[in-house]
Amino acid sequence: MNGREVPVPPRPARPLVEGERVVARRKEGESYLLTLTRGPTLIEGLGVLDLSPAIGSEEGVEVPLAGRLFRIFRPSLPDLVSQMRRRAQIITPKDALSLLYLAGVRPGAFVLEAGTGSGGLTLFLATMVGESGHVVSYDRRPEHQKVARENLERSGLLSRVTLRIQDVTHGFDVREADSVILDLPEPWRVLASAKESLRPGGYLATYTPTFNQLEQSVRAMREAGFEGVRALELLERGLHVGEGGTRPEFEMLGHTGFLAAGRRIA
Repeated sequence: MNGREVPVPPRPARPLVEGERVVARRKEGESYLLTLTRGPTLIEGLGVLDLSPAIGSEEGVEVPLAGRLFRIFRPSLPDLVSQMRRRAQIITPKDALSLLYLAGVRPGAFVLEAGTGSGGLTLFLATMVGESGHVVSYDRRPEHQKVARENLERSGLLSRVTLRIQDVTHGFDVREADSVILDLPEPWRVLASAKESLRPGGYLATYTPTFNQLEQSVRAMREAGFEGVRALELLERGLHVGEGGTRPEFEMLGHTGFLAAGRRIA
C-alpha cells in the first residue's frame, strides 16, 4: 500500500443476547454449555444459576452461584466439541481440521457429509461454512442422527445443517456441492455418485482407519478421474513445557485414521 499503514477497523460491540448459547466457566475443566435466559437456570449437580445479569453485557461478565463466580462467554469450537454427547467415535480435531482444509471447505460453502455419527465433524463443518453456508449430513442409522441432532441443537448450529437418514450407497439426492466428505467403511462404493453431486472444481475427501480401505479409496478416486489425489496421516505429540525442562510428552495421539482427497476438474 505504498508504505502507508492500513487502518484497522474498530471491532463493533457484541453484547450477549438472550436466547443465544453461552458457556459458563469457573475454572479449567469446569464449564457448562447453556442457553442465555432470564431467571434461574438449573445446572445438574451444581445448583441454580441466574444468567440475567449477562444479558446485554460483554463476554467475560461474572455471574455468582453459591459464593462462586462463573464467567460467561460465547462458546468456541473446542467448547462445543468438549461438551458434545457421543454415541459413535468422533473424528479427532487434528483430523477434522485437516479434512476441512483438504476438502476446500470455506464460509458460504455447500457441503455434503456421509457418516454423521455423533456429529463431531458436523460441528466443525457447520462452524466453518458460517451462516451463509449449509451442510447436508447423511447417516443410515437413526440412533446416530438423534445424538447428532441433540449436539447440534445444544451448540446452536442446527439451522446450518440438514440431517437425512439415507444409505448413500444408493446415491445422493442433491447436486452442485462444493465439497463431499465421506466417513464410511467403504467410501469407494459411493465415489461415482459423490462425483455427480460435486460441482466442477469441487473437492472429495475420505476418512478411513486402515491401509486397505485407504488403498481402495485412492485407487477408486484416481479411476473416477479425480485430480491431485493425495493421502496422509497426522500424528499429534504434545510438549511438556517447563523452565529448563521442556521435552516431548511420553504419550502421543498416534494413528486415528487416514485422510485422502482429490478434486473434480472435468
